[in-house]
Amino acid sequence: MYRISPYLVHARATLALGLPLIGSHVAQFVLHLTDTVMLGWYGVLPLAAGVLGASSFFTIFVLGSGFAKAVMPMVAAANSQDDVTQVRRVARMGLWLSILFAMLTYPVFWWSGAILLALGQEEEVSALAQDYLRIAGLGMAPALLVMVLKSYLSALERTQVVWWVTVAAVPLNVALNWALIFGNWGAPELGVAGSAIATVAVQLASLLMIGLYAGFLPALAKYSLFQRFWRPDWPGFKAVFRLGWPMGLTGLAESGLFQASALMMGWIGAKELAAHGIALEITALAFMVHLGLSNAVTVRGGQAWGAGDWTALRQGALTGIALSFGIAMLTVCLFLLAPEALIWPFLNPDDPASGMIIVTGTALLACAALFQLADGMQVMALGLLAGVQDTKVPMVLASVSYWLIGIPASYALAFPLGFGPVGLWLGLVVGLAMAAISLMARFWLRLPRAKGMAV
Repeated sequence: MYRISPYLVHARATLALGLPLIGSHVAQFVLHLTDTVMLGWYGVLPLAAGVLGASSFFTIFVLGSGFAKAVMPMVAAANSQDDVTQVRRVARMGLWLSILFAMLTYPVFWWSGAILLALGQEEEVSALAQDYLRIAGLGMAPALLVMVLKSYLSALERTQVVWWVTVAAVPLNVALNWALIFGNWGAPELGVAGSAIATVAVQLASLLMIGLYAGFLPALAKYSLFQRFWRPDWPGFKAVFRLGWPMGLTGLAESGLFQASALMMGWIGAKELAAHGIALEITALAFMVHLGLSNAVTVRGGQAWGAGDWTALRQGALTGIALSFGIAMLTVCLFLLAPEALIWPFLNPDDPASGMIIVTGTALLACAALFQLADGMQVMALGLLAGVQDTKVPMVLASVSYWLIGIPASYALAFPLGFGPVGLWLGLVVGLAMAAISLMARFWLRLPRAKGMAV
């Protein structure tokens, strides 16, 4: 009798779980893409401020999202053991930690203008970015809560709703941006501030939709997620915090690499910063595919880890890596063969700065082609390590790769060696490659002793 390869079984299961997650991440990306494109239509200076503001928000968001990321493998492992109580405790305390984080970080958004000026940004760009961040910062709590609920539902293999909620938010975001950025349909013309208001409104709407599903779907009633929500569960709180803070710092180290490159690009000029922002948006779209696959291997790895099935863990890891590698190769071809077609939609053809942005953006996408494989491999390694609840050493490895190697390399190549914007991105290649090598080595070297890994 013909026997189906276990790797084919893993591929089907990973894609069944991962495709809705990929779709959700792509739809989430489209929300940010909408902001970037429409601000680009509004003007180069608002685009530069929006890029700076959005990247600053994202940097802080990534730090807080560590608690949401911790929920995914912990819920998956508990669910594989039919531990309903632990599922509820983990998810609920992830929500608690997210709310607390949002409250503590809002002052950073309020005084962001002075911070950006101190970091060497142009005065006008910093002022507009502060207008954006003072509003966008109000959306930190709902954004993090949505992510916790998405992790909770994904770990329970209910990824379709994660996809649909994010997709439903896209047309709402387009409509609100069209009204509030440009002053259409009788709305005030608010520019950058209008984009921030639209973003917060979409985050609140998304929280309402996914919260109703998670809290009131009959099939999930046994978890009683929101029942007596106000009651603390300190052991659960400590467990999520212990696993989540290294994941948040790991994400911060990576996003900080790109944020530092944005700040250094701002030292070169507003047009270069605009090109940098566009190129980052394009590369981020490709990264969403790898991230969705990474989430899928985290869930499946968490299930295998919880069940003690090390063979399934190894086979699932190899399958996820192979899928990510295939996607990376397709992306390299696209970036090298059609860069201008990818950049044009972000620009107003009548803007005299568009030509320079096209030239710079094309060069940056060529650099991005170099790091596609490394970027995919490092996020897959992080997903695999999260699945086996190994987060502290990966945090150190990622931080060293991004901050002690990647950022100095970007600075040296861009300024002392005179390669400018291209040099900044070549430094990103170096940092991501080091992260990919070290994190993959961590997973495979530790895998034989996975049962004894410390959280």
